[in-house]
Amino acid sequence: MVIIREKYNSNLLSRSIFQRVFVRKKVITILLLLVTCFKLSAQKPCVTDPLYRQFDFWVGEWDVFNKEGTKTGESTISLILDSCVVFEEFVSADITLGKRYSGKSFNAYNPATKQWQQTWVDNIGEPSEYMKGKYEDKKIILQTNSFALGEDTFAVRRLTYYDIGKDKVRVQGEISKDNE
Repeated sequence: MVIIREKYNSNLLSRSIFQRVFVRKKVITILLLLVTCFKLSAQKPCVTDPLYRQFDFWVGEWDVFNKEGTKTGESTISLILDSCVVFEEFVSADITLGKRYSGKSFNAYNPATKQWQQTWVDNIGEPSEYMKGKYEDKKIILQTNSFALGEDTFAVRRLTYYDIGKDKVRVQGEISKDNE
């Protein structure tokens, strides 16, 4: 009878166990990182979804001029509330009736209606709500609901923000009686 003995190599066995444990820990760590990233992106859609970033061309410090080239005010546009709101702070250049006209707007993409919306408030008590808004051809177009302009006349206000290049935005405001 022949007995063959193999030498027990504890070093190989412990290295094999170590490698398996290490690989398992590595896989678990990667899975946890992926789950965490997914949760963070789900919690911050305003940062990760490009629809919320369409109005970013407006963010910055702006001198505001009228069509004739006269400075009419200054506007600071920033991102607030985890980048979900484009926040405007406007102050006029002129003093009228002893005070500067100023206002603030809150602009946000509404995923339920798939539209941009703006709420404007100012220091003379004339708020406006632009509940319909869309991005197309490098511009944001905002529009109010129909409102009474006179006894028998209804109109809508429209604001269009044109992205016309680096460090330049054109804003056009208009009132339409025919909804066009």
